[in-house]
Amino acid sequence: MAIAAVGACALPVVGLMLLLAREQALALAQAPARPAQFALVLGNRAYIDGQPNPCLTSRVDRALVLAHAGLAGGLLMSGGMDDEDGRIEAEVMAAHARAAGFGGTVLLERNSRSTRENLLLSLPVLRTNGARSVIIVTDARHLWRVRLLARASGFDSALDVQYAASRTDCSNSALRQWRAALREPLAIINNAFHGYL
Repeated sequence: MAIAAVGACALPVVGLMLLLAREQALALAQAPARPAQFALVLGNRAYIDGQPNPCLTSRVDRALVLAHAGLAGGLLMSGGMDDEDGRIEAEVMAAHARAAGFGGTVLLERNSRSTRENLLLSLPVLRTNGARSVIIVTDARHLWRVRLLARASGFDSALDVQYAASRTDCSNSALRQWRAALREPLAIINNAFHGYL
């Protein structure tokens, strides 16, 4: 009986993991079709094991590629305080972009603590700066949930929204990769449970 209950609970999570793997492959294959005024880079843990988190820096690097290709006029870094070490994710991302030689506009949204808040708190910053179009940049595994939240919150009806995926698994650790793969389905279930989707 207990095994059947665990199996019944695990089945939706496994199904979501498979769907996310498919979405990840599709996201990596696509590039934005038209220029946007800003690339909105979503935050993540700033540092892992004392080093800049490759999941976070790869998102910034993807936004820089878009900017250099003329697809993003400026960058908006969105991420509040990292619970692990107190760094502000948006500031870490901005420093990475500047260190890479980006001299264009970099806006900061420093207060968000979740993906949902990334979108909700970034929208007024974009509007204040006259944006009508944006490319949301995050890692491919995260992208499906971001699209769901953008649709549910009205973010994607307030602006012309496109998406771009960064190319990293965020960790060389098999355990961290497994946790990351499991995190998104659980986050989708949690978001739906709280009525965000």
